[in-house]
Amino acid sequence: MDYSLTKFLWTLLGLFIVTNWGLLMSSTMRRIGARVAGRYGIPWYQPWIDLAKLYSLRSQITHGTMFYIGPVFRLMGGVGMFLFMPMIFGSALWSNYSFSGDLILILYFQFFGMLGMALGAGEGGQPYSAIGISRGLSQFTTIEVPMTLAVISLAIQYQTFSISDIVAAQQGGFMNWTVMTNPFATIAAMLSLLGAFGHSPFNLVKAPNEIPIGPPTEYHGTFLGVLRTNGAILHVAEAALFMNLFFGGATSWFELIIKTFLIYFWSVFVGTVFPRFRIEQSVVWFLKWPTILGIIAIIIYL
Repeated sequence: MDYSLTKFLWTLLGLFIVTNWGLLMSSTMRRIGARVAGRYGIPWYQPWIDLAKLYSLRSQITHGTMFYIGPVFRLMGGVGMFLFMPMIFGSALWSNYSFSGDLILILYFQFFGMLGMALGAGEGGQPYSAIGISRGLSQFTTIEVPMTLAVISLAIQYQTFSISDIVAAQQGGFMNWTVMTNPFATIAAMLSLLGAFGHSPFNLVKAPNEIPIGPPTEYHGTFLGVLRTNGAILHVAEAALFMNLFFGGATSWFELIIKTFLIYFWSVFVGTVFPRFRIEQSVVWFLKWPTILGIIAIIIYL
C-alpha cells in the first residue's frame, strides 16, 4: 500500500481514538463534578447517546451561511490541532503530519476555531450574541499572552519550534521534562490552560445560570453535534499539546491517556472549587500572574 495512503488511514484511526477518548473523559469529569455536588451524575455512555440523537436531527432555522459555517470552523480548529500534533513519540505512524515548526501552526489552529465561532455567532438571531463574542474574544486574547510567552521561552530553551524535537529533548527521565527544567514557563502555560478549557472560573461565553443563550441554545441538531464532537477532539488535542511541551510526551497510547487525563483533571478540579469570574476579573487575572511568570521564563533563558 502506498505510504501516503497508509499514513492517512493511521491518522484517521488516531482521530477516532482521540474523539472517543475525549467523549469518555468528558463524561467521567461530569460524573466527578456531580459526585462533588452530591449527585449521581450521567452514565458514562451518555455523550455517545447525545451525539447519535443530535446527528439524527435537522435544524429548520435559517440565519445565514456564516452562522452554519461557524461550527465547521470550530471543528477544523480541533481537527487541525490533531492533524499536525505528534501523538506518540518515536512512532512514524502516530506522528500524524507534524513537521519542523508545527508548534506555530498548532497555536494558530487553537485560535482559529474561536474566530470561526465569533463570525458564526455574529450572524445569529439572538441580539445578545455580541455579549458572548466580546467575552470569548477578550478572554481568549488574554489567554494567548502567557501561553505565547511560555512557548517563546521553550523555543529559546530548546532552540526549535518543532514539537517532536522538544519531546526528544525531554527524554531520559522526568528530571528532563520541561516542568523540571523550566518551571516558570510550565506554570504560566498551565494557568493559561484553565481558560483554554473553558471551565469555571473562566466559562464566560456560556455563562451557565446567568444568560440563557450561547451555542447550546442557538445551534441545534447536527450543528450542535459538530460542536460537541469538536469539544471532545479539542480537549484531548490541547492536553496532548501540553503533555508534549511540558511533561515529556508519550511513548504509548496508555501513557498518553494517563497524562492527558491528569492534565484535563487539573482544569476540572479548579472549576469545581472556584466560582466564575466576571469578564474584567478574568482579563486582569490572565494579564497579571501568568503573564509575569511567562516574562520571567523568557528572561531566565535569554
